[in-house]
Amino acid sequence: MGESESSDEPTGEPPGPPSISRRPGDGTVSRAALARDATVRRWGLVTPSATRIGRPDSPDGDLSDDIRRLHEERHPAMEGYSERAHRLDKLRITHALTSSLSLTPWQRDRAIGVMIELELTAFGSRRAIETVALVVIRHVVDTDRKRYLGLDDTDWIQSQSPDRMATLYEQFTSLTDDPAFQGLCERAGLDTTSLNRLRRVLKEQLDEQELHGVAYGRNPDRDSSLPDL
Repeated sequence: MGESESSDEPTGEPPGPPSISRRPGDGTVSRAALARDATVRRWGLVTPSATRIGRPDSPDGDLSDDIRRLHEERHPAMEGYSERAHRLDKLRITHALTSSLSLTPWQRDRAIGVMIELELTAFGSRRAIETVALVVIRHVVDTDRKRYLGLDDTDWIQSQSPDRMATLYEQFTSLTDDPAFQGLCERAGLDTTSLNRLRRVLKEQLDEQELHGVAYGRNPDRDSSLPDL
């Protein structure tokens, strides 16, 4: 029969797993790769699987027209992105501020609802979302507390005795007396004078933009006999 068959011929069995080297230093990053990551990818990806948008292929390269259209929001996929992002920022920041204060769910939804629909340009140089949100929260809470005590009803107040009115005003506590709210105002650079001035601007905008009674996630036309989902 002679020579045996060559071992290089396929046997029909799948190949085994590749060998993995476990020598010291095999899993480390090379010095060149480390220097490149420290300079080129300093503000780069957090995870290797993240999507990279807007980076040229080489230092001398340039972005394609499609990428530039995305950055300038001229691409149909990015149309209106800045408005959506601004709306989400107002919702997120206002919700975070209300969560750090002692507000009722209705006061929270009122403040978020006003902030989402409010146009901030009327506040001038103090139109930062955090600044306006604090003014809105203070206005919503103080108005709601006065309404609860009946201090917003002018006709009813005139029929009350001075002692009764003194008792009601002693029960009223403004949000500006809350230490947590005072700390948020100090961080945003708001003092009592600024709060009062910006609140007057807010009242004007509530009238102009017809935002009285608006509340986030609450439909005034909902049938009250239906379960609240």
